[in-house]
Parts: sequence; structure tokens; C-alpha cells
Amino acid sequence: MIRFARVSLGLLGVIVTSVGAALLLGLGVDNLVAAMVWLVAGVVVHDAVIGPLLIALGAAHPGGKRWAAPLIQAGIVLATVTVVAIPVLGRFGARTDNPTLLDRNYVAGWLSLAAITLGAAGIVWLRARRTRGGDDGSSPGR
Repeated sequence: MIRFARVSLGLLGVIVTSVGAALLLGLGVDNLVAAMVWLVAGVVVHDAVIGPLLIALGAAHPGGKRWAAPLIQAGIVLATVTVVAIPVLGRFGARTDNPTLLDRNYVAGWLSLAAITLGAAGIVWLRARRTRGGDDGSSPGR
């Protein structure tokens, strides 16, 4: 059953990726180059800036503070999504002659994601604190 699910999800992924690639190729070379630059820049910013910065923040907290790990994980998610979402958050490409472009409140969506991500980090922190003791690295009952 698990093998069937994996194969099915893999096949679905290949189909969706193929459709997306075909649509992107149909938009012309300029749009293809712009999309590739955007995707590569996102990976570079994540790997060269966001990752090392947050790893350094985690390393700056000796003693295994349990709040640091969930907060750093939330930071990686939020920073990466924010970098990828810069075009829509800044409403770059919005046009008055076509109100259907960028017709949503993307900032509200980002704020919702931030609240959910930070809430999940808080839950992870609380569970770690309850199951392993306080923030000082000691075990419960000591």
C-alpha cells in the first residue's frame, strides 16, 4: 500500500511538473530566463545567507537552549518564504489595466503563515519543555 502511494504521488508530481514546464516554455524565452533567475537566486540566498545566518544564531546559544531550535526552524521557513514571495509582497508587476493581476492581499497571507509557523514553533518548544524538563538543559525532577 505504501509503495502504491509513493508511486502514485511520484507520478502525480511528474505530471504536474511537466504541465508547469510546458506552460512556462510556452511563455517565451524571456519569461523562462526570468523564472530561472528568480529560482536560482532564491536557492543562493537561502544557502548563502539565510542558512548560515540562522545556523550561526543557533551556535551562539550554548547550553542547548530548547527555545532556539524551534525558533531557528521557524526563521528558516519564514525567511525562505519571504524571499520567494518578494515579488507578490511588493506587488511588482501589478497593473491598473488588469486588476486580476496580484488581486489578493498577499501580506495578510504572509502574516497568516507567520502566525501558523510561530505557533507551531511555540507548540514544539512547549512539548520539548514538558517532556524533557526546563530550559536549562536539566531533566525533569532534578
